[in-house]
Amino acid sequence: MRDPGRRSRRLIVKVTSGTVIGIDAYPVEVEADLAQGMPQFATVGLPDVAVRESKERIRAAIRNSGYPFPRKHITVNLAPADVKKEGTAFDLPIALAILAAEEVFSPAALDDYVFMGELSLDGSIKAVSGVLPVALLMGEKGKKGFIVGEDNAAEAALSGKLEVIPVKTLSSVIEFLSGRLAIEPYRLDLKEVFDEVSVYPIDFADIKGQEQAKRALEVAAAGGHNILMIGPPGAGKTMLAQRLITILPELTFEEALETTKIFSVAGLLGKGEQVLKSRPFRSPHHTISDAGLVGGGQIPRPGEISLAHNGVLFLDELPEFKRNVLEALRQPLEEGTIHITRSTMSVIYPARFMLVASMNPCYCGFFGDRRRPCSCTAQQIRQYQGKVSGPLLDRIDIHIEVPALSYGELLGRSYGEDSRTIRERVKKARLIQLRRANENGIFLNAHMTEKELKAYCVLDEESRKLLEAAIDRLGLSARAYTRILKVARTIADLEGEENIRSPHISEAIQYRSLDRRII
Repeated sequence: MRDPGRRSRRLIVKVTSGTVIGIDAYPVEVEADLAQGMPQFATVGLPDVAVRESKERIRAAIRNSGYPFPRKHITVNLAPADVKKEGTAFDLPIALAILAAEEVFSPAALDDYVFMGELSLDGSIKAVSGVLPVALLMGEKGKKGFIVGEDNAAEAALSGKLEVIPVKTLSSVIEFLSGRLAIEPYRLDLKEVFDEVSVYPIDFADIKGQEQAKRALEVAAAGGHNILMIGPPGAGKTMLAQRLITILPELTFEEALETTKIFSVAGLLGKGEQVLKSRPFRSPHHTISDAGLVGGGQIPRPGEISLAHNGVLFLDELPEFKRNVLEALRQPLEEGTIHITRSTMSVIYPARFMLVASMNPCYCGFFGDRRRPCSCTAQQIRQYQGKVSGPLLDRIDIHIEVPALSYGELLGRSYGEDSRTIRERVKKARLIQLRRANENGIFLNAHMTEKELKAYCVLDEESRKLLEAAIDRLGLSARAYTRILKVARTIADLEGEENIRSPHISEAIQYRSLDRRII
């Protein structure tokens, strides 16, 4: 005989999950209440469309997993209710909360675990974005384990603080929580993962000639400077830019975690990929919108500048980008972050990247070319170069000309140094900057403040006069003046010199090509 008290019993089940705002994770408590009455399924707690639609996925997944879906008044609350919930990661915790409230398994089994996963209609569990930030947060909060789909297991295990249980289906989760199925936790050797050295299919030795441009890229890599290459089509600007990451130092553990978090939030981690092992290289097309470049949208998402964090952002054909898109770069280039504000939320994404840009010198591309005549008028040349604003150019430390190679240079067998040799010099120069950072906290010369400039960019009389003459002749701005000092400091570091000398200043001035060009 059925227990008469069963109809009146109310069991509210709570399941721990998480969400991400920006790249920061927040805990979310999924609560399910099942009451007698007209069958209904309501989700509250600021859910977005994907979360509201989950009820149909959950209903089908439960039934196709062999469990009856309760014909009751179901209320699911996602707490805290004042934080926007988005995405499909709440499918699994909502389904488990409903089944536990229906006493399919003991609710007590849910207490030690965190759950994230999207449910297919057949009950299988798909990968979701944002697992790594949630895993890092929940590891600090003392949770025992994290139950996720198999494709998210490697990413979740990267936190190193949670026992990660990889699951394939909703039924396997219930069997595991009921104690009827043993699932081996996912094992990940963090030391082995981060000891792997990136191997690039491209190398600086692939490039013939262009020694001045290669030297400028080495200086840029050593000091974290932004660089603009100006030259005719086919001169090799893109080849040079693509090889910049091969001479940058390997990612540190902290850099890799932070960069991987951004890719996790954006849903760009490859299947089974634990962590980014090499610095990102992003090359958006010039038709990109400002929201696509800096981030945004109705629900903010990281843009290309954040996906390039700790790596390289390459903007090919710089003047072809929309003016408002380029102007949006000014703040993140200075601060290393991007602030995105919407009516319901405000997020901050990291955006500390090296900007590498290229452009033709004019509309036809052959201004200054010794072999092919330029068909543009002086006004057209000024108009083309004027598409890139002065304030943005001032934020680019190095402007370098990349001339077209002669036929003899193309046929020559002489190749330059390989990336590994150049990278060793870059690492030594950055080690000098790191030692200075112990005193002031500024790691790269490109990020030095006015205080550090005064302390570490002291000029002798000869260097001071040389720089003063260049400023008077070229009409350089105050920002351009500081850029020259920072680049000169990097050149000195590459040579192991404690003090900046006149050859360092002279070379740094040569890297202001657009300032020197008179049309």
